[in-house]
Amino acid sequence: MVRRTDTLSPAVFAFWHSFLEASGRDGATPLMDVFHFCDNEPDAIELAGLVLAGTKVGTASLVWMYEARDEPVPATGDLSIVTDWHGAPLCIIGTTQAAVVPFEEVGAGFAASKGEGDRSLEHWRRVHWDFFGRECARLGREPSRAMPVVCENFRVVHRQEEAP
Repeated sequence: MVRRTDTLSPAVFAFWHSFLEASGRDGATPLMDVFHFCDNEPDAIELAGLVLAGTKVGTASLVWMYEARDEPVPATGDLSIVTDWHGAPLCIIGTTQAAVVPFEEVGAGFAASKGEGDRSLEHWRRVHWDFFGRECARLGREPSRAMPVVCENFRVVHRQEEAP
């Protein structure tokens, strides 16, 4: 499912169209998602900062979240808008690679691409077990070491000029 641009906030809509114009892309270019990272404001701010600094080039999500929303999992070439906690657009990311793997099979290289903490697999497993546990509770699912995780790598393709 592609995000309908007529449902975007005026600021996000203008940002998307500034990207289309600046990049010479067609107005029918699909926008896959508009989102902020994490489920709390302090982490959302920190993670967006890591993306803007070029440190964070990976993100992980549960396949079950996409299934609950009847949305496709990220795929190579997808474009998404990253916002701050309050919905202000910060940048547009393009997915460069995406794979679904069981939680317990996420590798150290991917964990490092997330740019968080000490960038170790141990840190990734600890914080994502907690985060995915909260997501599972919202979805009525039980977390497990075999739960399917989307490991997505991306690059920033456009940024808001006023972004911090």
